[in-house]
Amino acid sequence: MGTVTIGVSIAVPEPHGSLLQQLRAGFGDAAAHGIPTHVTLLPPTEVDDAKLAAVEAHLTEVAAAGRPFPMRLSGTGTFRPLSPVVYVQVAEGVEACTWLQKQVRDASGPVARELQFPYHPHVTVAHGIDDDAMDRAFEELADYRAEWPCTGFALYEQGADGEWRKLREYVFGGAIVPPQAAHVERGSIPAP
Repeated sequence: MGTVTIGVSIAVPEPHGSLLQQLRAGFGDAAAHGIPTHVTLLPPTEVDDAKLAAVEAHLTEVAAAGRPFPMRLSGTGTFRPLSPVVYVQVAEGVEACTWLQKQVRDASGPVARELQFPYHPHVTVAHGIDDDAMDRAFEELADYRAEWPCTGFALYEQGADGEWRKLREYVFGGAIVPPQAAHVERGSIPAP
């Protein structure tokens, strides 16, 4: 038996995902092309590969209990000096992301774990690069905005090459998308 490194996240959809990934690479972050643009629900976690089926069943239950919600990114933030990260902020969807990550990491589930830092949903755009490039990422994306209806999340596995690959998508159980999440005009979701 071996182990696999998994993660659970909400993918940032196109065209936003590719754009932020290209910008991250442009800031000099070598990991950019191996990490799909996302909001983390479960950080990299090593599990016994024999437990993968239990993880998938658990995530199916979490998704069934979830409901679509509006996601909005707006502006930048940083975890420096504690951690060398610049990110785009989640401005709407924070409560839903927080609820989801708690369900994913639930103590009764197969991926129960403590976090190194308090949970703070975000989209990383620079990690572990020099300070000037971090400053540039922070400044250049200060006015960045993106919105979409979040309808699920995905399970990813990190390969031996360091790249993250999607194993499976999980769609929320609610068939009805709340009006605030369904109404998207030119990338705009009205406030509830």
